[in-house]
Amino acid sequence: MVDTVEVSRVTIRDTVSVDLSVWMNDPDDWDFRPSLFYANNTLSVRCANQGHELASVELDDEQDEALQRDRTAELRVKFQVHGMHGRLKKIHPIIADGKAKKLATANWKTTQSVSFE
Repeated sequence: MVDTVEVSRVTIRDTVSVDLSVWMNDPDDWDFRPSLFYANNTLSVRCANQGHELASVELDDEQDEALQRDRTAELRVKFQVHGMHGRLKKIHPIIADGKAKKLATANWKTTQSVSFE
């Protein structure tokens, strides 16, 4: 199950691009189905299963215009799991090149249609 969702950044590329940071409770959680809603200059990310709001962000005029023109937004999601990600307390160096190991993160990119309210 999704613990928290945070909007990291909103930019305009070909269309409006929304960067999300999603924290999951367990590595075996697969229950993340976002849907996008737009009302009063606020873009909301809601859970398609239960319908509750996960995160929202206010858009400026340029982003508003691009979103209404395209009626889609690109979601760039970075998944992280409690207990697996966060701060490393011990750094285990890779002997061959002298650099510390990096924790694996899952990234996901999709284009979603936006429902206007």
